[in-house]
Amino acid sequence: MRTLVQRVASVANLNEHSINPNSHWVNLKGSWTTNIVVIIALRLIFGTIPWTTPELSWTLTNLSYCLFQYIMFHGIIGTPFEVNQGAYDNLTLWEQMDNGEQYTPTKKFLTVVPIVVFLISTHYSSYDIATFIINFTAVLIVLIAKLPAFHRVRFFGINMGQNELN
Repeated sequence: MRTLVQRVASVANLNEHSINPNSHWVNLKGSWTTNIVVIIALRLIFGTIPWTTPELSWTLTNLSYCLFQYIMFHGIIGTPFEVNQGAYDNLTLWEQMDNGEQYTPTKKFLTVVPIVVFLISTHYSSYDIATFIINFTAVLIVLIAKLPAFHRVRFFGINMGQNELN
């Protein structure tokens, strides 16, 4: 019987000094710059659509970035590489980063960026309550997934690895 909340088993055979090629790229400064470029590109793309207002384009930018970040860091499990003998098979990219260590500079950056985009989008929407609720809900979902209390926690069996479902 599945429960509402399940915790993924810890990985005991991870070498603290081994490099995970699936998550190592996130620590590079170029990936930080890419995040900012993606946000600017999204805003420019949504701003060029004829019927969009600045309020709507910033809201769409926030929603798109939050969706992108949730899928990228919290929605996909495993690694395409076989260098760690399956040690990362049941972990999301967020859980793989920095071998699960919390509050690293990269994790802080990736936590602050959605908050900044949220603040910009609410400012440009003139603090309209409807767009505030939409933007706040999107950023809240992304931020809750990043909390240390939810590290290796799965709700409703979502993102459980195959060997953990059996």
